[in-house]
Amino acid sequence: MADYPKPPYPAQQQPMPGSTEQMDPVPDHGENSYKGSGRLTGKRAIITGGDSGIGRAVALAYAREGADVVIAYLDEDDDAKDTARLVEQAKQKALLVRGDIQHPEHCRTIVQRAVAELGGVDILVNNAAHQASFKDVQDITDEEWNLTFRVNIHAMFYLVKAAVPHMKPGSAIINTASINSDDPNPTLLAYATTKGAIHNFTAGLAQLLAEKGIRVNAVAPGPIWTPLIPSTMPPEAVKTFGQNTPMKRAGQPAELATAYVMLADPLSSYVSGATVAVTGGRPFL
Repeated sequence: MADYPKPPYPAQQQPMPGSTEQMDPVPDHGENSYKGSGRLTGKRAIITGGDSGIGRAVALAYAREGADVVIAYLDEDDDAKDTARLVEQAKQKALLVRGDIQHPEHCRTIVQRAVAELGGVDILVNNAAHQASFKDVQDITDEEWNLTFRVNIHAMFYLVKAAVPHMKPGSAIINTASINSDDPNPTLLAYATTKGAIHNFTAGLAQLLAEKGIRVNAVAPGPIWTPLIPSTMPPEAVKTFGQNTPMKRAGQPAELATAYVMLADPLSSYVSGATVAVTGGRPFL
């Protein structure tokens, strides 16, 4: 078991959406630890937010398991290129698609490029998210509320609707929910509310797509050390991030990758409508 750092972390803050290289400590995405075994050989995966954090760890794991990867990201070009290099080092194709998934047309473009340049879509990982912290409900603007919903839940609908016609039986959709869908942090009101919606969306969609042979599941992370943290939380919260878990630390992106691999693996053929909690021991009901 890796000896990962525990709080207190160095005080730090970044502009949104954050940069991996500027984090202290730098997150572990499995660069030196994840070993593939061919579980996703020949698959084509779309990963939103694939440039950094959980998305990078999943992209790396999928590539080492034999999948080609579409890395959809907002505007973090350096992070996205670093992730693409990891995929290519695993001898798999990496397709970078830059743009804002809050717009339906861009979501359709992501899927269209996957089909045109990789030949299809077998796995869709809806991972990208927007969050911001507010101590007073009056401080949450209408635009902030709407932006959070457009990025976190509306985009999932647009991407699913675009991808499903290209997905064959045995394909998989994996949505990133959160421990906030069950135990909401009040300072993350908009974000936590969307995560509750994602949990419900996953359960309903799994039933809707079962006849097509497409499985739908979710991963519910606890506190994970990604650029989202120093770019959306005040320094005092970053310093103690993850300390309230039984493991007394934030999780590393690498520690979630196996959950996403398991849910994408064709051998998990009876797993649908499930949520896998990766929370460092915090209960998820």
